[in-house]
Amino acid sequence: SPPLLGLLPGRLSVFPLFFLALLLGFASLLWLQLSCSGEGPAPSGGQSRGGPRQPCPPQAPLLPVEDEPSWGPHRLALLVPFRERFEELLAFVPYMHRFLSKKRIRHHIFILNQVDHFRFNRASLINVGFLESSNDTDYIAMHDVDLLPLNEQLDYSFPEAGPFHVASPELHPLYHYKTYVGGILLLTKQHYEMCNGMSNRFWGWGREDDEFYRRIKGAGLQVRRPSGITTGYETFQHLHDPAWRKRDQKRIAAQKQEQFKVDREGGLNNVRYRIESRTALSVAGAPCTVLNILLDCDTSETPWCTFG
Repeated sequence: SPPLLGLLPGRLSVFPLFFLALLLGFASLLWLQLSCSGEGPAPSGGQSRGGPRQPCPPQAPLLPVEDEPSWGPHRLALLVPFRERFEELLAFVPYMHRFLSKKRIRHHIFILNQVDHFRFNRASLINVGFLESSNDTDYIAMHDVDLLPLNEQLDYSFPEAGPFHVASPELHPLYHYKTYVGGILLLTKQHYEMCNGMSNRFWGWGREDDEFYRRIKGAGLQVRRPSGITTGYETFQHLHDPAWRKRDQKRIAAQKQEQFKVDREGGLNNVRYRIESRTALSVAGAPCTVLNILLDCDTSETPWCTFG
């Protein structure tokens, strides 16, 4: 007999071994399903501990049927500013593709990957994504890669009445001030153009959303938010762990004063960039397009764009 069987009790038959193997296999599958991204309860505060969860095993993707009326006539460009957060990306793309497909929303996910040597510029990346998202999409979602919607009642449909802030202060696990419009914000392409997009002057982390709120108000638009959502701060899973991945919050020279000003000249009209490559990918069966983007910076205008 095989050597391993000699270590087992003499009376243990093949049938109990087979049953034990099946039980262990079932337990392993159950643990994987509960621990992968998007399944099981989120940790307290909606934030994961020790890094993001692993993506679930691929499921058969839901694809829109062109002549199926339930999918609706509109198409969403999901714009995801990104740099070096691949673990979060592996969880985000399949989760969001399935979430939106269940809601019968035609969509295309654009990963806006900043590959230059300047500091991260979320607003400029969204401007680039808007310009590069093609004419077959008619509204956008400015969407953080580390924020996953857990409540299927959240509305991602065409925001005809004005900007729709999905991650509202009453629901976001971290940011609760009333003028907050970050995390996840939907706009028609027409409304985004009315705002001239976002300011390109915000290098590093933070404040670009606050400036964009002023642009929205200046364009005569009203921000709308979800109603009837009872899950509170457990509405989203926040994948970011500040101890594991620190944000670039450095303020250099005049940046401290500039961060509170309204940029009345810049935006879509003067974003400077080059597309290094455009790649169609499938992540666990979910399609997306990765744009490798080289932003440009005039250091005489915004010297805080460099790490030096």
